Order: sequence, then structure tokens, then C-alpha cells
Amino acid sequence: MVNNLTIDEQALAQRLMSYRREFHRYPESAWCEFFTTSRIAAHLKSLGFELCFSDAIIARDTIMGRDDANVAKAQERAMSWGADFEFLAQMDGITGVGAILDTGRPGPVIALRFDIDAVDVMESQDDSHRPRFLGFASLAPGVAHACGHDAHAAIGLGIAEILAEHKESLCGTIKFIFQPAEEGCRAGKAIAQSGWLDDVDYLFAAHIGMNVPSGTLVCDPQHFLCSSKFDLHFSGKPAHAGIEPNAGRNALAAACTAVSQMLAIPRHRDGMTRVNVGQMHAGDGRNVVPANAVLMGETRGENRELNDYMYQQVEQIAQASAVMHGVKIEIKAQGEAIGLDNDPELVELLERVGPHSGFTKVVREKDFGASEDAGYLVDRVQAKGGKAIYCLIGSDLTAGHHNGDFDIDESRMLPAVKLFINAITQLHSTISQEDIVNR
Repeated sequence: MVNNLTIDEQALAQRLMSYRREFHRYPESAWCEFFTTSRIAAHLKSLGFELCFSDAIIARDTIMGRDDANVAKAQERAMSWGADFEFLAQMDGITGVGAILDTGRPGPVIALRFDIDAVDVMESQDDSHRPRFLGFASLAPGVAHACGHDAHAAIGLGIAEILAEHKESLCGTIKFIFQPAEEGCRAGKAIAQSGWLDDVDYLFAAHIGMNVPSGTLVCDPQHFLCSSKFDLHFSGKPAHAGIEPNAGRNALAAACTAVSQMLAIPRHRDGMTRVNVGQMHAGDGRNVVPANAVLMGETRGENRELNDYMYQQVEQIAQASAVMHGVKIEIKAQGEAIGLDNDPELVELLERVGPHSGFTKVVREKDFGASEDAGYLVDRVQAKGGKAIYCLIGSDLTAGHHNGDFDIDESRMLPAVKLFINAITQLHSTISQEDIVNR
């Protein structure tokens, strides 16, 4: 039970903006969030949270889409930016941090998840782009917070501050997971399989923006797409393209065959299915039969069965294309997402507290239409008997997600903090309606 919980909104809003702009200025892509993790960990430690890193929160053997060479460079860059060496050592090469606030009194275990990675996109260099003219644009060429995860991290820290300040009025345990590698759906499964969330009674997660306008809360987004991310590595044999092309085994030709056939996979009658090849790299020279080729792609489906159908088709096509051109094929999983279903009890909870948290419009449902590896976390908590929810925090955007011109409405972070504080205090439950934060 929480009584007389108050927030200095003006000061909190200023801190949220400061946190968000720091994370925005120092963006790090999936599995490279060493500086970001260090900064979050330092703040949480100062608030009295118990910190958990590496194998404590992530099942290392289920990690997907992690490039060791990129990770090594990211660690060096994080140190040049001022990352804390103590926290870097505790990470042991794996980014992200879990945090625990144990009140010492019986009560529920409540967890909140916030993703922290940036996107591999060049941020706008236009002088009218707000992060640029206000001086907090990306310092990492080709990497930018063009999806809003900088705001997610800031919101998480704001909630942690309030809960730590009111620890003596709380009961039970609060857990935070600041998740790496959401982009490409690369870490959710590994976090779920670590077991760190197995004692959780209630899990909350959210995304800002997603074509929801400022002032609107979507409590129960629908149609999360299952997805499989893959790399196809074709290995052939080089040869002189003029003297003896017959001696070569053309990996590029196999890759091209695979692409054309994958794009021709029949869509399934039972629901939405997608396949995309986003990148292809091949060859060493104009006059050399290409010995190596790599395709990077993904499948999606509105449920697991439909996504499995698409991915199985990709596997068959890859194998057949390799045989056709006499090359070898290696298929590497790079990320996975499953769908998710929110628990009605938590949907109704957010509908109740949303209007008291700074949202002028509360909507029950809206199509999500993309993939989110929070599905693995939701699924794990629900499988262990807990309840979970993923909601959408409205924010007017200057451009779509993953666009270099992307920017959010920073004023929407404060209502997000209040929403989760109000939800948590309601779950502590003898609290009256009049005690809900509404200032």
C-alpha cells in the first residue's frame, strides 16, 4: 500500500529529458550498448538497487545476432565515451542490466522491461532536425536512436527514482530489465530462458510512438507478428571468369536464385505472411567467379504456425539453390519474435489509471503490425503463472520509426512514468482511488 505518493513533475520532466538526450547522443546498436548499460547501472546503483549482469539475466547459449568484432569495437568506444570500467567488467561482454528493489515486506514481484538499443541508421544532418540544432544528435555515424529506445531507458530511470524514494511505503519486490538487442529481436528469448523473470507476478512493457498520437494510451495492442531473422551463407569456389569459369562454383548465382524464389513463396491462406531479403553481399572482383555470398533476411507471420511455414520454405529454397549451383549453404538464426497476448486484468488496470496519468485519450485496441521480442518475456511470465502486458505510449513523431529524421514528443515521457507508478500502486491494492498520482 502506498499513501501520499507525490511527484515533483517539473523536476522529473527535466530529468527525463536530460536522460533521454544523453542516451540519444551516445547511441549503440544491438549487443553494443556498453556505455548505455554503464550509465543506467551507475544511476540504479546510486538509488540502492541490486544489480544483475551477464549470465544472471541472459542465457548466453541462446544469444542470436551478436558479432564479436563489433562488440570489441563497441567496448573500446564506450570506454572513450567514459563508461565505468567496473560495470564493463561485470558485463563480461554482454550488455543490459537487471535491477532489484526488495522492500523487505511481503508482496507481489513486479517487473518492468525497457529496451535500450539504437538503430543502424544515419541520423539527419539537416539543421532543422531538433536533436541537431539543440546539440544532442548522434555522435556515432550510422547509428541513431531512431525508434525511441532512448526515451524508454529514460522512462525506466524515472520510474526507478520514484520507487526508490518511496521504498518504505512499498511492499514486495520490483524488478527492472533494461534489455539489449531488441532491434532484430535478438535478446528477448535469451533473457526469458535465463529464468530471471520466473518469480514475476506482473510484467509491464511498452513502446513510445508506433503511429499513436501524443496524449493517447493504447492498452491492448493487437496482432504482434512472429518473426525469424536469418543469414544465409553460400560458399562456392573461385575461378578466373575468362579463362576457366567452368572451374568455379558461383555462390552469388546461388544467392540470386534463392532471393528470386523466396520472394515467390506463396502467401498462406490462413493469414498474413511476409518475407524480405534486406541485404546481399558477394564477390571479390569483376573477373572472379564469386566464391562467397551472404543474404540477410526475415520472415513474418501473424502467428507461430504461419511464420514457421514461411521459414521452412526459406530453408528448403536455400538448400535447393545451393544444390543447383554446387555450393555449400549455412543457415544462421539471427533473431526471433513470437506473438503476445495481454492479460485482461492488466488491460483493465491501465484503462483505469490512464486518465489519471496524463493521457487525454485511452484506447483499448490498435493493430501493432510489427514484431517485438518482448513476446518471449510475456510468454515466460505467463507460463510461470504471472500476468503481463505490453502497451503503447502515444507520441507525435517527426518521421517514422527507423528513419533518420525521427524524433519524439519528449513531453510524453512523464505520463508514461505516472502510468506505471499508478499501475504499481494499484497492484499494491488497498490504495484508494483518491491516492492515485494525479498531479
